[in-house]
Amino acid sequence: MNAIEMAIRMEQEAVDFYTKCAERTGNPVGRKMFLSIAEDEQYHIACALNMQKGQKVVPASTTPLEDMKNIFEQNKQDMLNRVPSTAGELDALKIAMKMEEEAVAFYRNASAQAGTAEEKGFFDCLIKDEEEHFRIFQNTYSFLDDSGNWFMWEEKGIVEG
Repeated sequence: MNAIEMAIRMEQEAVDFYTKCAERTGNPVGRKMFLSIAEDEQYHIACALNMQKGQKVVPASTTPLEDMKNIFEQNKQDMLNRVPSTAGELDALKIAMKMEEEAVAFYRNASAQAGTAEEKGFFDCLIKDEEEHFRIFQNTYSFLDDSGNWFMWEEKGIVEG
């Protein structure tokens, strides 16, 4: 199996996992987050299939972080009505972070061994997206696990005494 075929398999596994996570999460914003990232992974599959066919790969019009900012902006009210997270949701985020870390490592290796500039560019683009996915999952985990600290560090809160 070559690197492109392996990428397709890995991305499909991610689509399946994130879709299941979306179905199981009780938080509507969390559901949208998982579905958005599943869409990113589906787009990666389409790009990989184009690479296999020797067709041009067109980068996505937005980044995963931009998509996530839009989701949070459009769902501010749902964020205020915070639904407590479950241990299963936190575990899913841990698994998601591990999957994204493994994908980044694989794509770095594939980029270094790419046979063409197009393949290298493709894998470099995947690296960037998967690193953003990791940061999104990590930030979400931090928020759900310890909201107080998350607000202090992410929102640059100042503790006055």
